[in-house]
Amino acid sequence: MQSHLKENIRIALNAIKGQMLRTILTALIISLGIAALVGTLTAIDVIKAALNSNFSSMGANTFTIRNRETVIRIGRGGKQPKRYRSITYREAMDFKERYNFSGTVSVSTMASMAATLKYKSIKTDPNVQVFGTDENYIETSGYSLSQGRNFTANEILDGANVTVLGADMAKKLFKNEDPIGQVISVGSGKYSVIGVLASKGASMGFGGDKIALLPVENVRQYFSRPDMTFTINVLAENAALMEMSIAEATGIFRIIRKCEIGADDNFEITKSDTIAATLIDNLSYVTAGATIIGIITLLGAAIGLMNIMLVSVTERTREIGTRKALGATRSDIRNQFLVEAVVICQVGGLMGVLLALLLGLGVSAAFDSAFIMPWGWIMLGLGICLAVGLISGLYPAVKASKLDPIEALRYE
Repeated sequence: MQSHLKENIRIALNAIKGQMLRTILTALIISLGIAALVGTLTAIDVIKAALNSNFSSMGANTFTIRNRETVIRIGRGGKQPKRYRSITYREAMDFKERYNFSGTVSVSTMASMAATLKYKSIKTDPNVQVFGTDENYIETSGYSLSQGRNFTANEILDGANVTVLGADMAKKLFKNEDPIGQVISVGSGKYSVIGVLASKGASMGFGGDKIALLPVENVRQYFSRPDMTFTINVLAENAALMEMSIAEATGIFRIIRKCEIGADDNFEITKSDTIAATLIDNLSYVTAGATIIGIITLLGAAIGLMNIMLVSVTERTREIGTRKALGATRSDIRNQFLVEAVVICQVGGLMGVLLALLLGLGVSAAFDSAFIMPWGWIMLGLGICLAVGLISGLYPAVKASKLDPIEALRYE
């Protein structure tokens, strides 16, 4: 029995070597299907890990109060948008003064989403996020300083022309110089660099290292615009007090925003882990799409493999007849062709897994996230390849095993 199996494997491998071009093309089709499936699922796992890492860096005991987005309400006149007014600077500062529960409060606003910083003849790309912040923003946002110092309370109140740069901006503008004390241009204004933030890595568009912080009063003077809205970050003393802190903040801010009893909040409070969970949930649609694409590609590969195996049976009819005349049984012939189909699929599967790992590594590098070997997805991909090989090779193998040896030897 064992010798029969070894003989079948040897014959199958020799047959594959004799049709190398056909085997490579079929394996490539299968590898693309596996790469589309396993690679995308691996990349999504990397993105999920990056999301969790970036948001957890803000701390599990951090929440944000921001302006509520426009919602659609259905009334007598049909769908009507309900707009909520922006959170004003006075409301934000009023909250900061009134909130005396345990924790730290910071007030900030977006000055520009696409600013250009300049130092002498060196300019950054126009993709720098500029925030107006107070002295507590660095702590509540999960940053730390690698050089220099934070804003002082007087600098915030006076709207001083000083800035704290993100790590990428400091590297870009000051390649071989100490940035502390240097004067740069932020838009049309001149600002003295007083600090540099420690690198935080890519943050999915939420600041990261391509940022510049200015005193919030300075931004109100020089970056003012209609309906400017302010954001409040609250860092609770510990995670156990999180829900109590949110309840306290909600009550205070409802009073400040003059929400009537029974009315909905005209602001929203989000926790950092809630934002991450929402984004990860949205990735499920991408996962479903990638799975469908991979299955369709593998289905095409299975049909192609079955067609190639049927052609192979026809081309090797005389060989089958000769083997049967020499004593090969139906099961021997069937197993030979099944082995060929499975080997071709596994070669394609290994190539696909390699492509998938390269894709995962690329995404990991892009998001500056740790790469975790997706053993589960790899085993799933190879298991699918085994199933595709058995299903695609079964009918041609059975057809080959049922050939009449006399008729097969006469085949021209």
